[in-house]
Amino acid sequence: MIDKMTSGMTRRGLLTALAATAVTAAPTFSQAQGFLRGAGDIRRIAMYNGRTGETLDTIYWIEGEYIAEAVREINLHMRDWRTGEAVQMDLRTIDIMAGALRLMETSEPYLLLSGYRSPATNAMLGARSSGVARDSLHMRGQAADLRLRSRSTSQMASAAAAFNAGGVGRYGRSNFVHMDCGPVRTWRG
Repeated sequence: MIDKMTSGMTRRGLLTALAATAVTAAPTFSQAQGFLRGAGDIRRIAMYNGRTGETLDTIYWIEGEYIAEAVREINLHMRDWRTGEAVQMDLRTIDIMAGALRLMETSEPYLLLSGYRSPATNAMLGARSSGVARDSLHMRGQAADLRLRSRSTSQMASAAAAFNAGGVGRYGRSNFVHMDCGPVRTWRG
């Protein structure tokens, strides 16, 4: 569904043009909390889902407002790939992910390992591994497991933890970082 504007330009085209012309100062860790409170005019998230082969690169927030179409795309991209089920992802988690990506100053998209997990998927994974929480925030659409080739798990975890806005788990041996909008905490897996 593409929303045409009166000039014939699509909403996505307008958003792309705005992003291309936006000039913002590179954020620092000391600015992390301000970014989540709304400092900055544009929020963008880029991800690749290796299980589905899908790529997402979207501006989902402009000047204090979430863009419904972009949020729907994010929800679909972060669905449980085993069941195809998608839920409304908690936008606080998306903000942490986007903020961390911006702080790391990389244009590389995240490799999404896990976003939403259905209760059935979570139970199946829990039966295989002791590292899967029975009441995982993944089942509430509040968590993501992510990887970047260009950044270490330490760098990713530090960037996400700078927001002091949720949980950050660093899994060095498995080379991924868990980010969520639950209670503020950090751990190593």
